[in-house]
Amino acid sequence: MDWNPEKPPSAKDIAAKFRKDIGAGVYPTGSPLPGAKGLAKQLGVGLMTVQSAYKQLAEDGLVVGRQGSGTYVLDPKKGDPTARETALGLRDLQEHVAHLTSQLSELQGRVERLEAARGSGPSDENQ
Repeated sequence: MDWNPEKPPSAKDIAAKFRKDIGAGVYPTGSPLPGAKGLAKQLGVGLMTVQSAYKQLAEDGLVVGRQGSGTYVLDPKKGDPTARETALGLRDLQEHVAHLTSQLSELQGRVERLEAARGSGPSDENQ
């Protein structure tokens, strides 16, 4: 897994990573997700964080938790027929948001350079 070692992921981050991996077929139908305790230790987060991520995935219809056994990927054809499409759609949305964030950062840099070249900052115009 490609996690940022400098910043522990949130439950939302963990769920997003597994949605992407499930949609890409990294975890095929019936396969178990990593054990919550081991994953929490690996990521440097609390057990509740991983459990919350797995709960989000279950609410999306992508996985099912089995008491004492683990969390397993569901077959979207047997359960929620749109689960795989949801995972793929969420992955596409995440990629789109990342692209927009990059563009926004680039635009912000351009504005700052233009303002510096003009000799005024954003607060000068508001006075």
